[in-house]
This record gives sequence, structure tokens and C-alpha cells, in this order.
Amino acid sequence: MYEHTFPSKRFQMTLEFLNQHVTAPSHILDLGVKNPFSEIMLKEGYKVTNTGGEDLDEKFDIVKQDFEVVTAFEIFEHLLNPYTVLKNIKAEKLVASVPLKLWFSEAYRSKTDMRDRHYHEFEDWQFDWLLEKSGWEIKDRLKWTNPVNKVGIRPILRRFTPRYYAVYAERK
Repeated sequence: MYEHTFPSKRFQMTLEFLNQHVTAPSHILDLGVKNPFSEIMLKEGYKVTNTGGEDLDEKFDIVKQDFEVVTAFEIFEHLLNPYTVLKNIKAEKLVASVPLKLWFSEAYRSKTDMRDRHYHEFEDWQFDWLLEKSGWEIKDRLKWTNPVNKVGIRPILRRFTPRYYAVYAERK
């Protein structure tokens, strides 16, 4: 997925947000397969276990295991039913981020990878509602933009329209 690009700003913002709320060497279950950000968390001193690529809509028992924190960075938008996963997380802390719905752009869909598609394109209030309804209390939030070095109307809009939304939540 990161063969040609590396989301440096997103990773930097996510790491700063994570470090504000979770101290190393906390044991983290990171939803999603091992990826460059998993490696960054390991280098920061966290103990990280990733899921193995299973379809979390169908097989979510892993979230019932005993971890201090669950992280889910850019995962919930791919699930048909993120409510079930969120409801079943056993950990007391959650750090998650989602890409925000951009009013000037269609939902993301890879034409070559069936699993790299967004079923949900959240607005911040929708993600908040999902978390609250599934038993989480949001303690902190962060939004940021994702400017791109291209010419056009969309690149200009991306300079001031928030693209990512991160939350830190604790079990109610």
C-alpha cells in the first residue's frame, strides 16, 4: 500500500496524539495488518500486536483478548459494521482515526484491491455517535488537513478542509 507514497504528516499527527494519551510500553492491539505505522509504534517503545488480516466484520473475537489499548488507524471506514467491533473491544482505552468525508470527493474505492475500499465516509459527529452508542466516552479529539502538492480546485480545498479525525476514548 505504501510502495510509492508515505503519509508522513498523518503518521506524525497520529503519533503525537497517541503519545499524549498512551504511555509506552503499553500493550496495544492494533487493528489491521502490520504496517509502517506499527513499526513506528514499536520504535516508540509500545508493545504492538496486529490483527492478521481477517475480515473483522465476520471474525472479531481478537478484540475480546486482554490488551491495555486498542488502536484503529484508518480501519473503521472499511468495515460494514464497525459497531460490532467497537462494542466487543475488551480494552479500556481506544485511539482511533478515520478519514473524514469530503463533500467535494466521492468515497474512496480501489479498482484493484477489493479490501481497499471505504464503505463509510464519516463526518466527525457520525463517528462520535458510533463510539458513544457502542459504549465509549470520547476524552479528546483532533482534526487535521492533508494538503497535496498538486494544482487544481480539490488540492486547494484540501489545504483548509480537515481530512483526518482522531479520537481518544475510554470505556464507559
